[in-house]
Amino acid sequence: MSAPLLPGVGAHGGLIALGVMGGGQLGRMFVHAAQQMGFATVVLDPDAHSPAGLVSHKHIQTAYDDPQGLAQLAQYAVAVTTEFENVPAPALRQLAAQRPVAPSADAVAIAQDRAAEKAHFDRCGVPCAPYAVIASDTQLAEVPDALLPGILKTARLGYDGKGQIRVANRAELAAAWDELKRVPCVLEQRLQLLDECSVVVARGADGALVHLPPQRNLHRDGILAVTEVFEENLPQALAESAVSAAKSIAIGLQYVGVLCVEFFVVPDGKGGTRLVVNEMAPRPHNSGHYSIEACDVSQFDLQVRTLAGLPLPQPRQHSPAIMLNLLGDIWGPNGENPPWDRVLALPGAHLHLYGKLSARPGRKMGHLTLTAPTVAAVRANALAAAALLGIAPF
Repeated sequence: MSAPLLPGVGAHGGLIALGVMGGGQLGRMFVHAAQQMGFATVVLDPDAHSPAGLVSHKHIQTAYDDPQGLAQLAQYAVAVTTEFENVPAPALRQLAAQRPVAPSADAVAIAQDRAAEKAHFDRCGVPCAPYAVIASDTQLAEVPDALLPGILKTARLGYDGKGQIRVANRAELAAAWDELKRVPCVLEQRLQLLDECSVVVARGADGALVHLPPQRNLHRDGILAVTEVFEENLPQALAESAVSAAKSIAIGLQYVGVLCVEFFVVPDGKGGTRLVVNEMAPRPHNSGHYSIEACDVSQFDLQVRTLAGLPLPQPRQHSPAIMLNLLGDIWGPNGENPPWDRVLALPGAHLHLYGKLSARPGRKMGHLTLTAPTVAAVRANALAAAALLGIAPF
């Protein structure tokens, strides 16, 4: 392993710079963490008003696969990460020929393709929902009856519930595949979901592996709405199983960076429950945002450390926490701001707005983390915040 990249002034007089492909809110929070530690930052993103680009030392405004932009990024940054999984893997390979890149192009390519992702889960011995790949009429005809009713998902470019259609029978399946333009898809058996959870792990190039506490999640309309993290938010056996599975998935990829693995909690057929893996995200994740205030090392601190080859201490959560995702729906019809003064009057309220200039339904505008000394207190304050913001109770 090469020597770690130490923050501060480099050999040529400027700050050592870390690069990030993607300028969204996850990139913005990475930039904040890197700058706090003493690094300069460089963002590559085509949007002139990208949240990360607006706060970075340098913003390279080009397409993700633009050769000149990539060359410029490699010139300024000593190492490069990514803030979302749909950055073209070939662009990461081009960068990796000149600079350390974490996560690797190969790991990102697997996360970009549901079929490849599920094959990886199978190789790691981590159970997922029964599924079939559909990329031809023959495969469509050969779908086992046991997979219906199911959910048809595009193999690539699906997120936040997009590119997914519920189907009850073969006729609906065929119609749904037509609706999705007959692109390669994965049909998953529809399971009885009792709960959802996720685990954020961080793995260094030296194999060091740490994790955040398992996060209990609530999704609405395919978008994460609420994350609750405190002791006994999940049964201990399930929590331990989730951490073990997430680590196995990271090790199987020889992953370097921050990885989030999402799970469903389903009946085990014996009166108990078990986990099945849903998907992985090769980056920090919405469900890990609470760690900024509730842990001594956040998921973005871990992203900086894994990229720079710095030590990875096991994060410690010091406060029960609940995170509310803030979508554009809570702004007024004419863009009126929510009552932030009343929200911020609540004890332990930590507001993060992402710098986006217009609110629209379903758009992630920010998040609110509530922390408190006890679970009862954090739940009471989170429900009070939700009521002020017009977010449904949970």
